[in-house]
Amino acid sequence: MKEFFKQRIYRGLVRRFNNLKIARTANLVSRISPPPQGQPVVFFKASTGIDDLSWNSGFHLLASWALRLQGIPVAYFACNSGMSKCVLGTNRDNPYKEMPCKTCVAQSQALYAGVPSKVEGQKSKVEWFGFERDLYLMSRIQNLSIPELSTFQFENISLGPLCLPALRWVLRIHHLNDDENTRYLLREYILSAWNVAQKFEKFLDETNPRAVIVFNGQFFPEATARWVAQKRGIRVITHEVGLQPASAYFTDGEATAYPIHIPDEFELNDEQNAKLDAYLAKRFQGDFTMAGIKFWADMQGLDESFLQKAAQFKQIVPVFTNVIFDTSQPHANTVFEDMFDWLDMTLEVIKEHRDTLFVIRAHPDELRVRKSSRETVEGWVDSRKVRSEPNVVFVGPREALSSYELIQQSKFVMVYNSTIGLEASIMGAAVLCAGKARFTQYPTVFFPQTIEDVRRKMKEFITAADIEVPAKFKRNARRFLYYQLFRTSLPFDDFLEPSVRTTQARLKSFSLKDLLESDAIQAIVDGILKGGDFLLKE
Repeated sequence: MKEFFKQRIYRGLVRRFNNLKIARTANLVSRISPPPQGQPVVFFKASTGIDDLSWNSGFHLLASWALRLQGIPVAYFACNSGMSKCVLGTNRDNPYKEMPCKTCVAQSQALYAGVPSKVEGQKSKVEWFGFERDLYLMSRIQNLSIPELSTFQFENISLGPLCLPALRWVLRIHHLNDDENTRYLLREYILSAWNVAQKFEKFLDETNPRAVIVFNGQFFPEATARWVAQKRGIRVITHEVGLQPASAYFTDGEATAYPIHIPDEFELNDEQNAKLDAYLAKRFQGDFTMAGIKFWADMQGLDESFLQKAAQFKQIVPVFTNVIFDTSQPHANTVFEDMFDWLDMTLEVIKEHRDTLFVIRAHPDELRVRKSSRETVEGWVDSRKVRSEPNVVFVGPREALSSYELIQQSKFVMVYNSTIGLEASIMGAAVLCAGKARFTQYPTVFFPQTIEDVRRKMKEFITAADIEVPAKFKRNARRFLYYQLFRTSLPFDDFLEPSVRTTQARLKSFSLKDLLESDAIQAIVDGILKGGDFLLKE
């Protein structure tokens, strides 16, 4: 307990010094920026960071500074207790708990230091929006069930569907319980989304921006703002963490879907192939991080007991699952209703083919500290009594078994929408995919488009003497991963570094001249102002 409080005090001091550093730099940006001209660019991010600087808050801030330093006016839409319940402020164990607005607003004040709230003309400004409860809307939704709230529309805005991804993410569950706690949260999210819509409409009237930049675009505050802007024909750009450490991804599309345009004629040359292979060599040893999280620090090979069991079967088929907040994205479930629906179908086929060993692998992120899933693959395994199936091995989220060694031993690989499917294709494996993934926008895996076709293809692969994998799968997988790593992942490591919690960031010391000249900022500014592709130049 003593160590916990020491760590908490230390983290608080780091946060305070970081905010002071941010505020000083923000004030400097305000002082030295040239007189702004032209239409402003709007920035809005209410779902990333509360009292610490998140990586996405850092990308958001640095990109906005770069625009202002080049004379482009920036208008920040900032939350000042503007939602009765927000995404990061929700306590899933106690949904009625008061929001941490004080620390969140203090963090935003540091980010936007030196930017006036009210100005005339096209100049940089920050608009602090508050919350006004719509009593009529509240009366409309007060007695609705979860299914009714989930599809609720008001004034031609699909408020229910806009709020669902955030609710599922917060609760770490796909199949929502129709209980009062869940209904209460969804009602408050709907009321808050409506408030954001009203305030953002007015804000757009006042600013008439050339573009709107939002974090993620899936959580209801930013999703609502995105919907409002797109309804007006305003260009909306979303951003997320990139695939490389301390990197960002910006796009005109949905950042979580990761749309990438790769020219048909693009082929990796010897240098690019070597660069990709060096990355893969490290990744296959578990040496990588995502958004500050290192999942495979203690990756282990296949042990003797597993190999002895596997020797009793004709072949091995690994089944790689994903975390609920990735499989619940609206764009993921195009074939099955959800990942568990796919697992139910898979289990039916497993029972028909006892000579095949199926290894069901839970994702380690199911147990991430402070973000652990409540609807888990392990829970599904227990509810379906999967451990009692003689031809199934379940690998739980705490087990650091090497997925790559498993792929090498397999007849084919099954995935829902996890990145391991892309890597398996690169390794030359046949991959049967069941959910829309980032990499399925190109032919990289077998991806049947109906449930029955998935079932049929699974049975076909199990019984086939050999599986012929199209050569284009491996080619496209390598091309796609190369683009993700070295073209779309915009590096910010010269300006941001991990904080006490590696999922948070802190500002480095740097010159504003270096910021403007960085490859990442140049790609972002060119993308915003000139309609560029947000890719790093080779």
